[in-house]
Amino acid sequence: MLRRALHLPAKPADSFFLWGPRQVGKSSLLRATWPNAPRIDLLRTDEYIRYLRQPAFLRDELRDAAPGTLTLIDEVQKVPALLDEVHWLIEHRRLVFGLCGSSARKVRRGHANLLGGRAVRYELFGFVSDELGTEFDLTKVLNHGYLPRHCLAADPRRLLRAYVDDYLKEEIAAEGLTRNLPAFASFLHAAALSDAELVNYTNIAHECGVSANAVKEYFQILVDSLLGRFLPSYTRRPKRRVIQGPKFYFADVGVVNHLARRGQLARGGELFGKALENFVHHELTAFREYRDRSWELSYWRLASGIEVDFLVAERGIDAAIEVKSAERISDQHLAGLRALAVDHPATRRRVLVCLEPKRRVTADGIEILPVSAFLAQLWSDELV
Repeated sequence: MLRRALHLPAKPADSFFLWGPRQVGKSSLLRATWPNAPRIDLLRTDEYIRYLRQPAFLRDELRDAAPGTLTLIDEVQKVPALLDEVHWLIEHRRLVFGLCGSSARKVRRGHANLLGGRAVRYELFGFVSDELGTEFDLTKVLNHGYLPRHCLAADPRRLLRAYVDDYLKEEIAAEGLTRNLPAFASFLHAAALSDAELVNYTNIAHECGVSANAVKEYFQILVDSLLGRFLPSYTRRPKRRVIQGPKFYFADVGVVNHLARRGQLARGGELFGKALENFVHHELTAFREYRDRSWELSYWRLASGIEVDFLVAERGIDAAIEVKSAERISDQHLAGLRALAVDHPATRRRVLVCLEPKRRVTADGIEILPVSAFLAQLWSDELV
């Protein structure tokens, strides 16, 4: 197994949640980190039925466990009532739990608690460049996606089809997250077409034949299932009118490719550029979570359409990042970063990530970085 960039404590003193979309490698990471810890796998039918019928079995089974003993529970959202037992065992027996899950939505809907701040939160993403090391191939990653099995497969098409059909559609329906599966399937296609774009609920609703409120609920299902997230607009101290609506990014570009029926992506194409933007968002988000940074990620866009893809803000705007799949950068590619400097002259770094072979700096201080150089700076903690 490739070394994961999320480092979990060897001897956790506090209980924790490990969240992440299905097939991202959560169970493998838990087994690799604590191979001898007792583990309850709620994906197993017998264990799922046992605890669903009688959650108190957990208390009985851990009656003799010493304080500080770690117990792992996989896919805990499938039996939300178990969290009440976990809560009691933490409070009264000082036991430690590693709770792994792919969605907090069912937990909240079942009115189970999320341990009231008694558990640390971690999140696991698909593979990042730092984990792949010498196996990292940009074109392959943008075509296969970040989920481990898909990323490493020679041909991920059947795996992606199974992931979408068996999980995104059937399992989400089985969990009761939506009752209108045909409309949700249409929504997934429409949402994939607008990946890395401003969210237009009305247009997507018209395309799917549902209300705008239903589309908002569908997006929330993706967010709660950790299959995507919104990127807000940066609106602090605007000098000109800026767009305030959010953009949306799927958690895995391979899923986007399948849902949007993109086919094979090749360098130089528009869709390759959209996939590259998704990838940079993935890397920035994973780095922030893995290294526990207090970054605020956003984008900036004027009403005229000029925009910058990502702003990293910790103490003001620390870095403004534009993503282009061009192999030769011209002045038109730099318009967004130059407009941002007019409105926010205190921006510390302006970076354009692209496919040029070498790093260079423009006369007005914009850094042109090849993708490899950007990734090296990010994972060496030199970006901000």
